[in-house]
Amino acid sequence: MEKYAYRRRINFMKHLVIAEKPSVARDIARVLGCGKKTNNYMEGKDYIVTWALGHLVTLADPEQYGEQYKSWSLDTLPMLPKHWKLVVIRQTAGQYRAVKEQIFRKDVSDIIIATDAGREGELVARWILDKAENRKPLKRLWISSVTDKAIRDGFAHLRPGKDYENLYHAAVARAQSDWVVGINATRALTCKYNAQLSCGRVQTPTLAMIAAREDEIRKFIPQPYYGLKLTAGGITFAWTDSRSGSYRSFDRKRVETIRQNAGRSLHITEVRKKRKKSFSPALYDLTALQREANQKFGYSAKDTLNIMQRLYENHKVLTYPRTDSRYLTTDMVGTLKERLNACAVGPYRRAAARLAMQQIKGDSSFVNNSKVSDHHAIIPTEEYVRLDQMSSDERKIYDLVVRRFLAVLSPACEYEETSLTGTAGGETFRAGGNVIREPGWREIYSGAGWEDELWAEEEDGNEEGGSSGFGHGAAGALSDSSLPEIREGTDLPVSSSTLTEGKTKPPAYFTEGTLIAAMENPVKYLARKDKDIVRTLGETGGLGTVATRADIIEKLFNSFLMEKKGNEIHITSKGKQLLSLVPDDLKSPELTAQWELRLQAIARGRESDRQFMSEIEEYTKMLIQEIRSSAGTFRHDNLTRHKCPQCGKYMLEVNGKHGKMLVCQDRECGYRETISRRTNARCPVCHKKMELVGRGDGQRFVCSCGHKEKLSAFQDRRNKEGKGANKRDVANYMKKQAKETEAPINNAFAEALAKLNTKD
Repeated sequence: MEKYAYRRRINFMKHLVIAEKPSVARDIARVLGCGKKTNNYMEGKDYIVTWALGHLVTLADPEQYGEQYKSWSLDTLPMLPKHWKLVVIRQTAGQYRAVKEQIFRKDVSDIIIATDAGREGELVARWILDKAENRKPLKRLWISSVTDKAIRDGFAHLRPGKDYENLYHAAVARAQSDWVVGINATRALTCKYNAQLSCGRVQTPTLAMIAAREDEIRKFIPQPYYGLKLTAGGITFAWTDSRSGSYRSFDRKRVETIRQNAGRSLHITEVRKKRKKSFSPALYDLTALQREANQKFGYSAKDTLNIMQRLYENHKVLTYPRTDSRYLTTDMVGTLKERLNACAVGPYRRAAARLAMQQIKGDSSFVNNSKVSDHHAIIPTEEYVRLDQMSSDERKIYDLVVRRFLAVLSPACEYEETSLTGTAGGETFRAGGNVIREPGWREIYSGAGWEDELWAEEEDGNEEGGSSGFGHGAAGALSDSSLPEIREGTDLPVSSSTLTEGKTKPPAYFTEGTLIAAMENPVKYLARKDKDIVRTLGETGGLGTVATRADIIEKLFNSFLMEKKGNEIHITSKGKQLLSLVPDDLKSPELTAQWELRLQAIARGRESDRQFMSEIEEYTKMLIQEIRSSAGTFRHDNLTRHKCPQCGKYMLEVNGKHGKMLVCQDRECGYRETISRRTNARCPVCHKKMELVGRGDGQRFVCSCGHKEKLSAFQDRRNKEGKGANKRDVANYMKKQAKETEAPINNAFAEALAKLNTKD
């Protein structure tokens, strides 16, 4: 009888699945047939599916390691916990209790970790299990999309939890090292200079990169240069320096002399025709997608990631967004036709259907196992697409990914390049043109508003037969401009000559798109290109990870270390002063690169996490001593005469990402107040974007041209023009602005801890 009862218990045992978010949990539960739904979990015959809400458990605050840490003082630094404490995050404590209750159910035999497949996803689940003191066996679900097929395949190939122990150790080492260095350095700087200052191993080098770019722009001296164009036989030829091959000279007299001596005839010395191929740009990783979305649509890095997350989790039409790879693995080639059939809708129907009918080969240009780490490039899933259910923003990002996917699977663009070389007055002149023979992948972008887009990607080696100067990765850079048939030895009459001139330009200010690309590849922005640093940054993928770069940029804006002027990013006075006070180590990308390299070694089982943390503690001691003995000073140059309504201290005027604000200088007070907001409303006089200032009924739009208009008058005018927003639109807009106003303020302690909730 007892034997029968035991067998019966075994038959009714269930598996507990822990997902990272409710939306993913719902998808998994549906596939696993979990029909019973509660507020905290879903249950079926064989499975129970519950979820985290991001992190439910985190590292304890300094105050929980001793009374001496409740007040900020240099005398108590450095803080180096001997035994690390985990605490339940108060805001999500209810969900943690619900998950813990499921863990200890007697009918749960084992636990399946189904959080995001990556280092931070591993940490989310493991910290919950550690805090709950779980002793049950672990398995791991590792998938790159949340379609029904991917979930079924993933559960058919679950991996042992022990296979990811080292990944977990690396995640813990990342969190603890950021805590030790970030919180100690932040407290030390704040106490030393009596100002709200914070630093981190990723955000500070990023800020230093912005400062270096501005310094380069400031020191740049424009130089005038000159060129010469001849029109002969209806063709425009450009003068070319026979020694350097350059089309311009800094010597105006030389170019004027060449013009005077050119004569009235151009002798054709060479006619060359060459058949060339242009290949599609590579598939997207997150950084490339964020950069292009910023350039084409003005989206911030965070906006693009959020949109991608919805397309991945809610619509399930795109694969996992947080990837640093632009390649696929060989085992995915067999799934490409199914993905083509799924996205064969709307403007993609004809191209996708045509490609699906052909044999697809896993070309090395987009299939390479060695270039895929945790996740492959971003591509469509096998899920059928409903374009009508997407928002405008979602459609735009989906369009980018699908067109790139179709382009990569399409044939090369074949064109004939013609070059003419002639002489006049003993100088060389050249002209060139192209005739597209087979549009290939470029046809994917024709008629879709892409013809004039120059994408800011650097696809080296994109052309077969050498660079021709035509778009490495630019859908519209290759123009179809044919030249008339001309033979060598022909003399063409010169009808006109034109002296051209211009000035050398400094490098451009960073935008969010170019900054996130620079974070991925910071080598070219280093003042000192040490070979070891270059190699290390190449091996680790730059500053931060694809998952954290958007958050780092947001943090730099929210702490008022940098600001936006139009689409350009500029460092603030506070940011400049911080860089002058921070130890050099924390300003160099080398530090974060070295850390990331060692964290990867820990994840692969090649290095000890304890040894790593021991060295981090020694480094922190040295860092605190350097800050303590520093002779620097900090001065608020944005202090106003407005007193804080909560503590009475004078407030600081800062440029937030969405407008101007007043913030209390006291880090413990934290009061902030929005005084103006940037809007998309256009001035009726000069058509520039206006700012919204004031409060309540006194709110008014102000333009840089001097135009002022009350909010009520603006709404009346817009209604008369037939463009007015309804009351709900206005209410939603004001609610959004209020939410932005209540965003985390520049609290040095909060910022130091904030990185613990990112995948930095």
